[in-house]
Amino acid sequence: MQDEIVRAMTRDGLVKAVSVTGTALVERARQIHTTLPTATAALGRALLGASMMGDMLKEEQGALTLQIKGGGPLGTVLAVSDCEGNVRGYVQNPHVELMEKRPGKLDVGAAVGTDGTLTVIKDIGLKEPYVGSIGLFSGEIADDLAMYFVESEQIPTACALGVLIGTDQSVTAAGGYLIQLLPGAGEDIISRIEAGVQRVGSVSHILAEGTDGQGLLEAVLSDFDLEILEKHPVEYRCYCSRDRVTRALISMGREELSSLIAEQGQADLTCQFCDKVYHYTKEELEALLEGMGPA
Repeated sequence: MQDEIVRAMTRDGLVKAVSVTGTALVERARQIHTTLPTATAALGRALLGASMMGDMLKEEQGALTLQIKGGGPLGTVLAVSDCEGNVRGYVQNPHVELMEKRPGKLDVGAAVGTDGTLTVIKDIGLKEPYVGSIGLFSGEIADDLAMYFVESEQIPTACALGVLIGTDQSVTAAGGYLIQLLPGAGEDIISRIEAGVQRVGSVSHILAEGTDGQGLLEAVLSDFDLEILEKHPVEYRCYCSRDRVTRALISMGREELSSLIAEQGQADLTCQFCDKVYHYTKEELEALLEGMGPA
């Protein structure tokens, strides 16, 4: 099944929904960061959530960052999406030992922790990005995202995210959905959505059975007349380049760059999102220093 985003709206104009299927992109993240299952589930959920939220941005060059700092053993979980839902991310401690609520059920909430914040940064081309932050509710990420939309954007939201991991630690299914009420939606609409959420249950299991993103939305919103608005592919995509890394080295300033040359004589800089290593010789670093002009 192709990783994709599906956007839909009920024909009465009262509910909008988006789903993401992301088995391949979460598996790519697992391979890059060599995450163990609990970290794979947490990072996967963050990537899936950021993908849907990034795709909701109106700006063409927009970007969205989802940062979760819960005080748990995983440390910071970070995901960055472009305006088309392509994502990249990392988890601070990818090799945390298996944490389970019960056999076969990962305890992502305990691994993330609840003593901290979920922060959303939207860069939509203005001078300053929009930053919204809430205290973590459960650490399970989907619940926290739903709470973020209610508290920070006053949009009643249902969110589900799931990552199913096989016995070989690879990702066998991953996806999720965001369902939001639009102005005019009453209590009866909320009840029907809640019933659909309960009826469908685990996102990762229904996807593992072969349901795609459209089928997922149609299952949850089976009580509604649903119109599919758009579908497009998404992937794990890093935008790092030697040019960007070079600019980062220059931004260190003369003093720090001089110290780097004196102490190490070279530099190996690793991208935190894709683990690609950029090597700079002493001569290359000196040339950068020279190009910065006089002190």
